[in-house]
Formats: sequence, C-alpha cells, structure tokens
Amino acid sequence: MCDTCGCESGDGRITIMKPGQPGHTHPHEDHVHPHDHDHDHEPEYHHEPGHDQGHPHEHQPAQDHDHPRSAGRIISVETDVLQKNNLLAQRNRGYFEAKSMLVLNLVSSPGSGKTTVLERTLNTLKKEKDLFVIEGDQQTTLDASRISATGIPVVQINTGSGCHLDASMINMAVKELNPSDHSVLMIENVGNLVCPALFDLGENFRVVIVSITEGEDKPLKYPQMFMSADVCLINKTDLLPYVDFSMEKVKEYLHRVNPRLECFELSARTGEGFDVWIDWIRKRQST
Repeated sequence: MCDTCGCESGDGRITIMKPGQPGHTHPHEDHVHPHDHDHDHEPEYHHEPGHDQGHPHEHQPAQDHDHPRSAGRIISVETDVLQKNNLLAQRNRGYFEAKSMLVLNLVSSPGSGKTTVLERTLNTLKKEKDLFVIEGDQQTTLDASRISATGIPVVQINTGSGCHLDASMINMAVKELNPSDHSVLMIENVGNLVCPALFDLGENFRVVIVSITEGEDKPLKYPQMFMSADVCLINKTDLLPYVDFSMEKVKEYLHRVNPRLECFELSARTGEGFDVWIDWIRKRQST
C-alpha cells in the first residue's frame, strides 16, 4: 500500500507503451513500503541449561499492533516519498525549461470529459505547434489510441492499481517521447481529485477540469486539488439547460478555495468557449 496516499501499487512496476506497440515495464521505486513499528520488540527468552523452570514466569503480553504512536512514522515516510518525488520533479522542470517547453498537467475526476477536452485542444493547435501527450490510466490504451488518432505523438503510462502519476513516471515517459524544443507537452493524469494533488510532475501549470454534471461542491469537497491548480475548466456547458447547476455558485466555491484560480467555461463537445482556453495556451507557450 502506498504510504503517501493509500493506493495499492501492485508489484511496484509500471507499464509504458505507445498505441499499437507492446509495452515495457519499469520498476517503480518512489513508493517505499517499510513495515516499521514504533515499539521495540522484546527479545525472546531462552532458558539456559540448569535454569530453574519450576517457578512461574510473567511473560510480556502479545504485541499490540494497534500502533498508537504510528502517526508520526506515517508522516515521516510520507515526507520522504514526497521529497524524493519533488527532487525528481525539479529535474523534470529543468529539462522542460532547457527545451523551452510548456507542460500542462490535466487533472479531474473520472467522467469530467478530460480526454475530450484534450482531443479538441490538440486538433485546434496541431497545425501551429509541436504537441506531445502523456496519457495516464490504471489499465488499457483506450485514451492513448484516441489521442494517437489526432496524429499527435503519445505514450501511455499504465499505473496498475496506482491512483496517480508521479515525477519518476513522467521522467521515463518523456524519454520515450523525446519531445522537441519549444513544444507543448500535455499530461492527462489518472482520473482522481485526491492523490494527483500531492505529486508535482515538473509541470508549468496544473489544469483541473470539472463538469457541470458533477455538481457545484467539488471545490469544497476536494480543496487540496483546487488549491494546487492554476486553471479550472468548467466543462459540458452545453448541458446547462438540462441540469440543476449554478455557475455562480461553483465559481464562488472555486475562488473561496483558491482566489487566484483562472476559470474558463467551455464545452468540449460543441467547442463553445474554447477560444479563450486556446488563447491562454498560446500566450503561455510564447512567453
């Protein structure tokens, strides 16, 4: 079990592949899984020859595995894991900066329309910019195949039962992609509004996507993700006439959690509102 977020990390290996090609696995070393106890185990008693075994012995009771002091140990291990990740994220960031790349980390809950937003974004920009994509999912290459159909180079990271991408995965995937200078790299993270908030990938900007079908309360329920984001895309605006949703209320909640958050309303299905989002990318990539 992951000491940082509680996810299962399987056999400690991840799979990186391109659509239509067999994948290859890499050891995943960022998650450390020690079995630490905060108490010292009592030594076993060995009776020496000639020891009088006729008298009663008051043996220690069985070890209590509730670990009442384990919280400090968990925090320590979590800090170690995140520090290792952050160091590698800084290395990724230095690589991206040296190549004058714009890197966006797209995060959301499942079903927000994240892949559809990505597809439309790529199709809009592909004639004017070099684009590359890293797809993160627990299993399958379904999303990577959708992205590959746009003609954009893409690699898929399958995390197994892991619930987020981390800096080491991005480091390995970038070596597979070999992106060009002055390009745009878009990372579609595993669908989850909790764990990806903890892990810096070395990106320039974190973009959280919510849909109006999820309700207005996501920023209040998952504040860490929205606090760590730079942009929020409010997707599926074409469904506004059919659902009970208040755009004013969700924006109020978003800015209550993160006052600096930029918000764009759009529909990945119809393209409504996409011009503002695309212009935002153009401006960030040119700086």
